[in-house]
Amino acid sequence: MKLRYSGKTKDVYELENGHYLLKFKDSVTGSDGVFDPGANTVGLEIPGIGRQNLAVSTFFFEGLEAEGIRTHYVASDLEAGTMEVLPARSYGHGVEVICRFRAVGSFLRRYGLYAKAGDRLPGPYVEMTLKDDGRGDPLITREGLEALGIMRGDEYDAIVDQTRRIANWIDALLERHDLCLYDIKLEFGHSGDGEPFLIDEISSGNMRVYRLDGKILEPQELYQLLLEERAD
Repeated sequence: MKLRYSGKTKDVYELENGHYLLKFKDSVTGSDGVFDPGANTVGLEIPGIGRQNLAVSTFFFEGLEAEGIRTHYVASDLEAGTMEVLPARSYGHGVEVICRFRAVGSFLRRYGLYAKAGDRLPGPYVEMTLKDDGRGDPLITREGLEALGIMRGDEYDAIVDQTRRIANWIDALLERHDLCLYDIKLEFGHSGDGEPFLIDEISSGNMRVYRLDGKILEPQELYQLLLEERAD
């Protein structure tokens, strides 16, 4: 295997068959030792969280594939902590898609004059940011993506539609456990055919899940609940 990229929470290797291998790490994003799925830096290490996030991602990818949603998922090796995925081209240097059900995190920091913590958002609300740690992952509009040649308008519309479909499916699943999905960060790629598909991971590392009492769910708790759901 050839190491192609070493990220905050995963390493990416190129396989001989043309696919890629994601090796999940025991690091999570945050700051000052506090977990924050919206952060740009590694905040802490949690022993075993890499395999837990892999198991959660596998659960979601397999469920979404059954729903007819196209993803890059091929197979997982839970013991090795790896996921085999299809190759995908990024949009520009990478675009993150955030689907928000409630006001929290960076949304609240930007728009706190008009919203308070936990306010429900209609839609759900979808926004995109450019993957650019040095510039704080700036927000970008549909027109901006087109003007910079990063994404066509029809690709933007397709990604927004898929994002809402994916987020609503996950939200409905979590609701059965009396949990609320506040927001989720997704990433999409393409293979040159103009059709975007879901890539990266779907785990506690890229979503905020709260209990009905307003307490945020810890990464390990989400893993335990989803394993119970899978056993059902």
